[in-house]
Amino acid sequence: MTYFPDYLKTYPNMHSSFPFHLSRNTLDRGFRAHRHDFLEFSYVVEGRGSETINDVKHAMTPGTFTFVLPYQVHEIFTDSGQNLVLYNGMFSMDLLMEPGSDQGLSNLFNDRNGMPAYVQLDGQDQQQMSALIEDMYKEYKGNERYRQTLLKARLKEILVRFDRYRWKHTEQPEDMEITPLSRAKASYSVWPIIHYIHSNYQEDLTLSDLASRFSMSISRISEVIKQTTGQTFVHFLHDLRLRHACSLLVSTDMSVTEIALEVGYGSYKTFSRIFRESKGIVPKDYRKAEHGRRVN
Repeated sequence: MTYFPDYLKTYPNMHSSFPFHLSRNTLDRGFRAHRHDFLEFSYVVEGRGSETINDVKHAMTPGTFTFVLPYQVHEIFTDSGQNLVLYNGMFSMDLLMEPGSDQGLSNLFNDRNGMPAYVQLDGQDQQQMSALIEDMYKEYKGNERYRQTLLKARLKEILVRFDRYRWKHTEQPEDMEITPLSRAKASYSVWPIIHYIHSNYQEDLTLSDLASRFSMSISRISEVIKQTTGQTFVHFLHDLRLRHACSLLVSTDMSVTEIALEVGYGSYKTFSRIFRESKGIVPKDYRKAEHGRRVN
């Protein structure tokens, strides 16, 4: 049986109209092994430590930029006597994959190209990344006009510069430890499948549809999804739909029936039943509770 550490399902602002959160954190004891289904980047500004991502270990020092894909197991360690100070950005894949957006960004999710999940910036590159992220943090904390537009543009620029840098520096550092397990996990690229599900979960999506599209057997594609997400295809699909539903319940005045249809359920009855089984509360009561919590 595959072991999956803590599964973190939420982050601040996840159920808002702009699912992005940026924070500056100080770690004196690292952070436990965990995974999640959203994207995350980190950037070290002070201290020393190390990180493992799917059993691949790298050092963390000022200038280390890391980009963690959904469902990758990662853990941070702080060196003795050190405080590791870093920025953490957490956001939905949807922010990068909007209709009509630059689909070239999908290369960021291609784990088959052998590119590391991190880079160690120095000199001018480090100064430029530090300035970009510090400017982004100030914008995030503010409330200026076009704030979301600028944050989205800055996010894409940061990720593009990270990807450019790692392609230019393809030689893997000596401190990268690659195990047979991590090589096995990289033997196929699951991200086209995951991305397709993220882009089409509002449709009547089935395993047979995916198997046909990606030229795989139903049993194999089911196995791949379970290995990657820790969930069956059905649970994974429900999770994406319910996340979207929670966002709409909190940020819009759409009726529950409209939301049910919007996120991919054919009827209010089915949506309400699945929502209650997952959240322990019906959609209408969830909306009231969230609105009450925000007022208080």
